Amino acid sequence: MVFGRSSRKQRPVEPVTLKILVAGGFGVGKTTLVGAVSEIRPLRTEETLSEAGRPVDDTHGVESKTTTTVAMDFGRITLREDLVLYLFGTPGQDRFWFLWDELAQGALGAVVLADTRRLADCFAAVDYFERRGIPFTVAVNCFEGAPRHPAESVAAALDLDPDVPVMLCDARDRESVKDVLIGVVEHALEVSASRRRATATS
Repeated sequence: MVFGRSSRKQRPVEPVTLKILVAGGFGVGKTTLVGAVSEIRPLRTEETLSEAGRPVDDTHGVESKTTTTVAMDFGRITLREDLVLYLFGTPGQDRFWFLWDELAQGALGAVVLADTRRLADCFAAVDYFERRGIPFTVAVNCFEGAPRHPAESVAAALDLDPDVPVMLCDARDRESVKDVLIGVVEHALEVSASRRRATATS
């Protein structure tokens, strides 16, 4: 009897899709991060900053910024054949916070992008995810000329829980952003597993 290769075609792997939010203060680099890593042309909802918005849009530290996200950024990246991430960048200004609850629905986890020159700008995002129990990772966007601080110092300044990862990154660099996203997924899965164990033993 002769055994040959099966003529049956391999079924394509149906990838798992996960939703990740990218949050942080105004001008911290959320749109840049999504654009750097997205394998599709990212959807952007940017508008030009106007004189009317000047009293409510704090451009201190980002005076050269001329546009702002008014709804969301959207991108997609395939981390593995069986794992695809959908990225949703949130608007940074307080006046667009009503959109956050919609964007957060079904999210596995989040990246809180931080700028050490304006670290207080990400407190609101940290508080938002803590209150809603959404696992998150803080990613410090290392701007040129910005002071560099160890991850432990950033965690202490933000008063983070000990299990919240803090990473340094360059939001313009694809590989750096991929490392952050992998870190977010791993952290979120660990939190999910821990919660399941706690439920099983309660």
